[in-house]
Amino acid sequence: MIRVAFVGAGSVVFTRQLIHDLLSFPELDGLHLALHDIDPERLAVAESLARLTAERLGARPVVTAHPDRRAALEGADFVVNLVAVGGHAATLTDLDVPRAHGLRQTIGDTLGVGGVFRALRTFPLLDGLAADVRAVCPRAWLLNYTNPMAMNLQYLAAVAPDVRAVGLCHSVYWTVRGLCDLVGVPHEEVDFVSAGVNHQAWILRWEREGRSLYPLLDAAIEADPQLARRVRVDMYRRLGFYPTETSEHSAEYVPWYLRHAGEIERLRIPVRDYARISAENLAEYERVRDRLAAGEDPGPGEQEGAVEYAPQIVHSLVTGTPRVLQVTTANTGLIADLPDGAAVEVPATADRTGVRPHHVGALPPQLAALNRSFLGVVDLVVQAAVKGDRDHVRHALLCDPATAAALTVEEITALCDAMLGAHRDLLPEALR
Repeated sequence: MIRVAFVGAGSVVFTRQLIHDLLSFPELDGLHLALHDIDPERLAVAESLARLTAERLGARPVVTAHPDRRAALEGADFVVNLVAVGGHAATLTDLDVPRAHGLRQTIGDTLGVGGVFRALRTFPLLDGLAADVRAVCPRAWLLNYTNPMAMNLQYLAAVAPDVRAVGLCHSVYWTVRGLCDLVGVPHEEVDFVSAGVNHQAWILRWEREGRSLYPLLDAAIEADPQLARRVRVDMYRRLGFYPTETSEHSAEYVPWYLRHAGEIERLRIPVRDYARISAENLAEYERVRDRLAAGEDPGPGEQEGAVEYAPQIVHSLVTGTPRVLQVTTANTGLIADLPDGAAVEVPATADRTGVRPHHVGALPPQLAALNRSFLGVVDLVVQAAVKGDRDHVRHALLCDPATAAALTVEEITALCDAMLGAHRDLLPEALR
């Protein structure tokens, strides 16, 4: 029996989608779904939703709930990591403390001050998770959804190179899907290649029957001036390739936009947007919890069709069905002009033999330059944790594009100290 363990299963909305997608494959009927969360209430809600999803699909999985993580991982073939260390409260800290120091952020989960400290409080969890995988399921594939993706995967490669880990994110899929809708081309008729780093990758090729679709995008932008009021459309027009993450995300990874009130207005950038998103996620969890407690059906919460990558990887590795999808993994010459060992996002083939990333070659130089700036911050954060060097946390913020564009050196230092204090109890021991 194939065993899929969910770590952080209390992220119930996302867990529910993944379970729905897994159980939508007839070949995966009979899976063992082992759910783990440190919050007993959230774990109970996740278990109820898993059973309800299975009932709706007519599937017959074994569903077990485990307060103890190692018990959930025992004998697992796949481990899906969904943990958000610190939850909603930590997210607000990531946004509010920098705001008090004069720094604007939108999402704060990937780069910048929010991304740096989300990584630092996640690394101890990754240490324990890697130790459990080694102990009770050493051949399992660790499928990580937790952000900041590049930092987490580069950290795992540094401290647990023997653990088979890949990072998964749906941003490329939905970017290509959205572009196809915009130009009126069926998504299933399109071929594309994307590469770079997670949340700052690029659509290098986007074709139908061998013809580039970028001219159709140019025409759509020309016909609708409001499209130009998006950060990533602005970046596309200047760089020549479309970025794979939303405008809210993309604004944070470059020094050009968030420091300028006029650019925020021109490009309609929703500052501090993740506070709203996080609050909505919490409200949705509470709604589902309360309806289940009242014996009421919370209603379907899944999108039809297996669009998430983790279920597709499980299906491909179990059945041998080949698929090409995007993964974050260590750069072993996959992208020639990005640093060796850095966490890069590239296409990969998944089948019965495993997950094999593709060699992409060199990126266009303007794209590689931006990615190297991004990865410089990633490397400093990983080095801070691996070496226990608090100075490297400050160095990471000094090198972060959006932070350095907005604050002076002394302001960055003060903000770093404030964040180290605010998150002290969740940080790696050596950084407290």
